[in-house]
Amino acid sequence: MTHGRFIALEGGEGAGKSTQARLLGAALEQRGITADLTREPGGTPGAEAIRQLLLDPPGEGWGAEAEALLFAAARSDHVARRILPALEAGTWVISDRFLDSSRAYQGGAGGLGDKAICDLHQFGSDGLRPDLTILLEADEDAVARRLAERDGGATDAIGGRDAAYHRAVADAFRSFAIADPAGFAVIDGSGDPDQVHSRIMAAITPLLEQL
Repeated sequence: MTHGRFIALEGGEGAGKSTQARLLGAALEQRGITADLTREPGGTPGAEAIRQLLLDPPGEGWGAEAEALLFAAARSDHVARRILPALEAGTWVISDRFLDSSRAYQGGAGGLGDKAICDLHQFGSDGLRPDLTILLEADEDAVARRLAERDGGATDAIGGRDAAYHRAVADAFRSFAIADPAGFAVIDGSGDPDQVHSRIMAAITPLLEQL
């Protein structure tokens, strides 16, 4: 049986990851490729329960270290119970966020450092990496409009952090892509969803050609 492929979509708040994950999944299915769309934090019952704790935290919320540990715990369950079984069954997995979000948010903008996040991932998920990480980039004005349309002013505990934090997240994502050009495809997230989808399909052509 052919092993599945693992694609993660990354980027800041309002970059269009969820929309593009759905479009990519539909495009793969049209080509006869079974695709499993999932998300982080989440993707399994246990990880979804942790997602609720992270995005709507109790009391005063989590410190940086506790937040990173919760993300790593959710990811460990997600990898073990959903991602790896799907890949072993020949399914393509498309995840709305994966490790690089923790690296950018908790490691970069949160100040914990890349090594701490990667060490947690090595322990919890055996260092699993996507076959390709698609980094969606969009300018701040476009993102603000998308978030206003999507959330109507409401936000979660992480999305609601200040602009400086989210700029640090974007800078961290960009640095990862520069350091690993073979593992990342940086996609212009501007324009309508179909235009962005076409750019993504071009980026995954090498994976499709391996079939």
